[in-house]
Amino acid sequence: MIYTVTLNPAVDREMTVDTIAFDTVLRALEWRVDCGGKGFNVARMLKSLGTSSVALGFAAGKSGEMLNDKLQSLGIETEFVWVDGETRTNVSIVSAENGQYVKVNEPGPTINGADLAQLAQKIRDRVQAGDWWVLAGSLPPGVEPSYYTELITIIQSAGAKVFLDTSDEALRQNCSAKPLLVKPNDEEAHKLTGLPVNTPAEIVAVGMAISAMGPVSVIISLGKVGAVLVDKGKAWLATSPKIVAANPIGAGDSMVAGIVWGLSQGDSMQDALCKGIACGAATASQKGTSVGSREQVNDLLSQVQIREVK
Repeated sequence: MIYTVTLNPAVDREMTVDTIAFDTVLRALEWRVDCGGKGFNVARMLKSLGTSSVALGFAAGKSGEMLNDKLQSLGIETEFVWVDGETRTNVSIVSAENGQYVKVNEPGPTINGADLAQLAQKIRDRVQAGDWWVLAGSLPPGVEPSYYTELITIIQSAGAKVFLDTSDEALRQNCSAKPLLVKPNDEEAHKLTGLPVNTPAEIVAVGMAISAMGPVSVIISLGKVGAVLVDKGKAWLATSPKIVAANPIGAGDSMVAGIVWGLSQGDSMQDALCKGIACGAATASQKGTSVGSREQVNDLLSQVQIREVK
């Protein structure tokens, strides 16, 4: 089974305008509301691929109820810890003219110690050897970065595997917990190591440096270019297929879904990465915050190229 854990989910509200301008009133041409939060985005892509998953995390208030209802309507099983306050709303304004966007994220409700203990217990109750767990996203107020280490320890002690997809201190402090896989983008990898990321050779060096911090494998995503994989002391560059990009928001989460989808089926890390690249490209070609389809992924997968780099 694949599980996703989203500590700071959101209602994603996106509005499309002619062009982004400041100090004036903008009129929305289109608008949509989706389940947000990295883990939920992963769950939605997995569902599109025909793979079941269970979404865990914190939820609060009417916004949390809407997320729960939306995920369940998509056929995604949920198990939330309900907390005080209101699940955050993230707002994106996208230009129809050139695809540029502005996104504003709320901080989310404050989580207390009892909430954290309850979620950890839910994970203990469910985890089994061979499961895949995606721990994804930012930390809400009240949650220390070390909480991810607690969850990683619980999961991996049971013989399950952890894919950690976070950034900043939440990534820095939890590499030492030795998750199976982490996936920073190039900017996040630069912030983590202080090393340059301007060439493939430099990105490989950064991946090796992150691997030395504890993760078994490291994938550094490069947006529309593709991604670099560092695994067992070797490195590969996977290049993304050419698409007509509509909205890159959520493409990285779809990439995570594709990777864990492949790994859960017994693929090599390289083959799983190719599936992840195809999923990310499929989602980036969609308007709004919808995800790519299985058919699109299959079409794009044949165009993904991967080669070993030194």
